[in-house]
Amino acid sequence: MRKSLLIFIAASSLLTLVFLFNPSATGRTIFALLTAIGALVLVGYHFVSTRNENPPLQFVDQSQAPNKPQLPVDTLFEATISSMREGMLVVDRDMRVVASNPIAYRLFGSPPRSVTNQRLTELTRNPAVYQAFLDGLQGIERSSVKVEGVGAERSVFELRVTPLTLGNGNGPRGALGVFIDVTRTERLELVRQEFLSNVSHELRTPLTSVLAFVETLENGALEDPESSRRFLAIIRKNASRMHELIDELLELTAIEGGNVRLRATSVELRPLVDESISSLAAKAEAREISLVNNVPAGIEVYADGRRLERMLTNLIDNGIKFNGPKGQVTIRHEIGARDKIIVEDDGDGIPMHHLERLFERFYRVDRARSSDMGGTGLGLAIVKHLALLHGGEVTVTSELEKGTSFTIHLPPAPESN
Repeated sequence: MRKSLLIFIAASSLLTLVFLFNPSATGRTIFALLTAIGALVLVGYHFVSTRNENPPLQFVDQSQAPNKPQLPVDTLFEATISSMREGMLVVDRDMRVVASNPIAYRLFGSPPRSVTNQRLTELTRNPAVYQAFLDGLQGIERSSVKVEGVGAERSVFELRVTPLTLGNGNGPRGALGVFIDVTRTERLELVRQEFLSNVSHELRTPLTSVLAFVETLENGALEDPESSRRFLAIIRKNASRMHELIDELLELTAIEGGNVRLRATSVELRPLVDESISSLAAKAEAREISLVNNVPAGIEVYADGRRLERMLTNLIDNGIKFNGPKGQVTIRHEIGARDKIIVEDDGDGIPMHHLERLFERFYRVDRARSSDMGGTGLGLAIVKHLALLHGGEVTVTSELEKGTSFTIHLPPAPESN
């Protein structure tokens, strides 16, 4: 290109000297036109040469153009499938695995790379998986096939299989299966079903009682004042139980949904315990349970006072319900890296295998006894979530025939800047 440019400049200079001595105006015009045409030709040639020297980056067939640059397609493909959250498996016509990703390794419980080149029957005996891939090889797209993974934790996947065709009319060359993890969705569905079942059961029992006694009153029991008062007292008790259940459900839903905002400050603990004891004094007296506040005066904790009082009330109420006659419920405080508020009783205790699930919604150690006491099965769940909302936790220890101890662990007040 540089050589052509030099020749063009030399020729232009020579012609310029010749035509400068030409007195004819026509001759000078012809010269100007020739110079312009030469310049355009040179610029066009330069543009074409530049494009040929710097071609754009593109995907090419290596077998047809071995010397041209190409993107690392294999590396790009491997990086893409490895970063997928779904498991991926590709089989050929012989049902042999030709490609997979790490999620698929875990799905089949196989070490990395050991899945490739194996037949599908060597990976799984699940007939639903085999049939889905077989349908894919026959050109049938399948979806919504439920597959359970292997391992200690139960995992559930939804399998979708798509035929792989090349558009040459020879049918699928293979099948691609995508395993979508729906474990969380399945668990949430089970929780929802269990929740609805528990709520229905808790509401059905008192509602049935209310309706039965109302019917009895309508059929003539109103004429007997003594029976009427007794039936009305039972109706009131069951209506209050339903009201309490609904209130606690709404509160627990608000806490779990993040709709409860704490107003944590330094609050004196002993007066809060006194308030909780006062609200439960009649219930404790009816069961001959003594409530003891052993929290020293002047002890302060960092918490939302109203929410902490609710936690204390629930735990003390629990101690009253599941304690024996003439028993005792004691509230005390220990200080350390965290403030510990301990509510302990001297009742029958709780068997060890129940402790792990004690804070679940509607879980009861003794369902019949809890129902007789008017419990909803939500009190301890509310305590757990309120403790977590404070950045703390609640724990339980128990020993049969000696009693149970619940401990609220609260973090210290944040340091001010």
